[in-house]
Amino acid sequence: MRDFSQAPFLVIWELTQACDLACRHCRASARPERDPAELSTAEALGVLRQIREFGEPLLVFTGGDPLKRADLFELVRASVAMGLRTTVTPSATPLLTPEAISELQASGISRMAVSLDGWDTQSHDSFRQVDGSYALTMRALAHAASIGLETQINTTVTRHNREHLLKIADLAASSGAKLWSVFFLVVTGRALAGDDLTAEEYEQVFELLYQVSLAAPFDIKTTEAQHYRRFVAQKKKAGQSVATHGPTMIQRQAGINDGKGFVFISHTGEIFPSGFLEISAGNIRRISLTEAYRSSPLFQVLRQPDELGGKCGVCEYRNLCGGSRSRAYATSGDFLAEDPRCVYVPKEATTLAAGR
Repeated sequence: MRDFSQAPFLVIWELTQACDLACRHCRASARPERDPAELSTAEALGVLRQIREFGEPLLVFTGGDPLKRADLFELVRASVAMGLRTTVTPSATPLLTPEAISELQASGISRMAVSLDGWDTQSHDSFRQVDGSYALTMRALAHAASIGLETQINTTVTRHNREHLLKIADLAASSGAKLWSVFFLVVTGRALAGDDLTAEEYEQVFELLYQVSLAAPFDIKTTEAQHYRRFVAQKKKAGQSVATHGPTMIQRQAGINDGKGFVFISHTGEIFPSGFLEISAGNIRRISLTEAYRSSPLFQVLRQPDELGGKCGVCEYRNLCGGSRSRAYATSGDFLAEDPRCVYVPKEATTLAAGR
C-alpha cells in the first residue's frame, strides 16, 4: 500500500463554481455567475507552483465549469509546462465548442472528462435541467475522438439512472472513452437523500460494474464508493476473474481516500480532504498547500485507518477501502464514523458479536 503522508496521488481544483447547468445532484450548488472571491490568475499560478512541490500528482481542473474562467487555457498551459499531468472537466454547455476542445488539446491536457448521467436526450437533460446538454456532450466526445484527445465519462449513480447503467456503459464504449468514472451520491449541495441508493443496492451496482469491467474497453473508477475495492478484492479472493486490460484502477487507487492521497482546492482557496467533505484545513491564501496536506490534524487523522469508528474501524479491508469519509460526515456529522452504505460485516465485528 502506498504511503500518501507526504504527497497526494490526485489534486482536484475547483477553479470556479460558475456553471450554466443546474444539475440535480450538484455538489457545488453551481450558479451562472462567478464568485468575486475566486482565486485570481496570479494567485492560481502560485497554487500551481505549490502543487508541483508535491512532485507529479495528477491535476484535475473542475468546477462549476472551468470554461467560465477566461484564463483557463493560460492555467492549463502553465500547469503542463511545470510537468503536471493535467485534465479538465468542462460542462456540456455552448461554451464547449469544438474550437475550445481543440485549444484544450493544444494547451497540453492529457484527458477531457465530461458527465453523462442519462442514457438518452430526455433522461440526461432532465437530470442536468438544461435542454441540449446531452447533444453537446455527445458532440464533445465525438470531436475529441476525431482529434485524438483522450476522454473519460463521469456518471453519478442515483435512483434516476441505476436501472439504465448498462446503456450508459455502452455509450462510454462507443465513444472511445478511456475511463468510466462512476460517482456514488453524497448528500451535499443540491443532492437529495431520496435520490441515493440503499447499501444493498450499492452492492448490486458493484456487481454490474464488476461484470462490465471484465470485457469493457475502458477502466472503471469509483468515487465515494471506496468499498467497491473491497467488493473486487472479495471476488479475487474467491478465485473469480478480474479485469486484465492494463493496470486496473483498483490497483492504482488502493488505499486512496478523502485526505489520503487526495486533496481538493476550492474556488476561494479552501483546502478540503474532498469536495464532498467541506471541512477546511486552511486557506491557500494563508497556509501552504503542502503544509495543510502533510501536517494539519484533519488530514493526519484521515490517514489513520485505526481511528475509524464503527465497523470500518475493525474491518480487515480498512487499509484498502476505509469507507467514504464524506458520506459518513454527511449522514452522521462524524467523518470518522462507519460508511452507512456498506453491507459488509467485518470478521472481527462478527467475532466480537459472537463473544458477547
